[in-house]
Amino acid sequence: GKWHLGVNCKSRYDHCHHPLNHGFDYFYGMPFTLLNECQGTDEPELAKSLQDTYWLYTQIIILAVLTLLIGKLTNLFSVKWKIIICLAICGSLYFISWFSSYGFTKYWNCILMRNHDITEQPMKLEKITSNMLKEAISFIERNKHRPFLLFVSLLHVHTPLITTKKFLGRSRHGLYGDNVEEMDWMVGELLDVIDKKGLKNNTFIYFASDHGGSLEAHSGNAQLGGWNGIYKGGKGMGGWEGGIRVPGIIRWPGVLPADIVIDELTILMDIFPTVVQLAGGAVPQDRVIDGRSLLPLLQGTVQHSEHEFMFHYCGVFLHAVRWHQKDSGTVWKAHYITPVFQPKDSGGCFRRGICPCFGDGITHHDPPLLFDLSQDPSEAHPLSADTEPLFDTIIRRIGNAVEEHRKTLTPVPQQLSHYNNMWKPWLQPCCGTFPSCWCDKESNKA
Repeated sequence: GKWHLGVNCKSRYDHCHHPLNHGFDYFYGMPFTLLNECQGTDEPELAKSLQDTYWLYTQIIILAVLTLLIGKLTNLFSVKWKIIICLAICGSLYFISWFSSYGFTKYWNCILMRNHDITEQPMKLEKITSNMLKEAISFIERNKHRPFLLFVSLLHVHTPLITTKKFLGRSRHGLYGDNVEEMDWMVGELLDVIDKKGLKNNTFIYFASDHGGSLEAHSGNAQLGGWNGIYKGGKGMGGWEGGIRVPGIIRWPGVLPADIVIDELTILMDIFPTVVQLAGGAVPQDRVIDGRSLLPLLQGTVQHSEHEFMFHYCGVFLHAVRWHQKDSGTVWKAHYITPVFQPKDSGGCFRRGICPCFGDGITHHDPPLLFDLSQDPSEAHPLSADTEPLFDTIIRRIGNAVEEHRKTLTPVPQQLSHYNNMWKPWLQPCCGTFPSCWCDKESNKA
């Protein structure tokens, strides 16, 4: 399914970010994310957010190059030709990125791969549902006689909400609801295969989402969907519950009894140590592992999660911290940073399209906004020293935990810098001869 962690670092064929370079033995899916451009809709998604940035940097660099060039030729100041040439090359790349965002996104970003080979460029969205299911089912069939890990990252539920004709109009909640219905059917198909192959009682299945519903996604003036119930905020908002409180549904009939609800704090990083334990391995000891195995909670050998504190980031910025106070059972959450909703009190960043992690679109809180999630899961009533006698003690305890947490962090290269997000032709995955990157090996194979 959707990998969305990139492919290459230094050349078109190094595949440094590819799943096969990160522990997986087989990959079928798209290495980037799903965009409106993949469907060819009238409202571009990637282009919309990047075009202005690319054009601004292009103009700044052109102005700098012209200034240096004039200064050099008129002997106003001394500057090396190497600097001018490097700036000119950089400006050219930004210009090409800006120009390409107007038409080439579909051909260069909407890619389907099998292992290291591009099989469709651009990918055909009308076939992707059946292709993903066939690949997953084939993988189960090939590995049914030995232990396997199948990670299916569905392209549902995500804009542009690709839905087959069979499910269009199925829901009372528009295209978004139809897309959810189809996702549910796909999960059911995979569970049926597990059952039919006799793997039901010895297969651990975990269904979850990586974020809450997206609120800002729209088509024209119509909101496309995304609903987070009583919880504030949504996808991409750092710390609000609506963006990070997600379903966690587990099935293992041979081991875990049915109809149990566990009301304890867990996190998606718990999947890693859980899988390691299931496979009889040991987690690495040379680094801090933030996840905890879910098995003790699921099997009832412990009653409470090992997580006392959880740290909620937006990019590299710590937005909120959650504290499960073990002696009282209370769950506190402190927000250090929150996005500025547009319009005010709307619950989303509708004018921007996506909430920023830093800059003029966020608010810093000192002291932090504090909520008692045990009593106020909607985060509607921030506490203060006047309304909560333990306010200062709680804020201080959470602050100490942040300091200890930061000691465990190791700096890494910034992957979200402007340079790393700038399009580079020498890294572009291409099926064919660049820039003519298109092929359809899926149809040829069929």
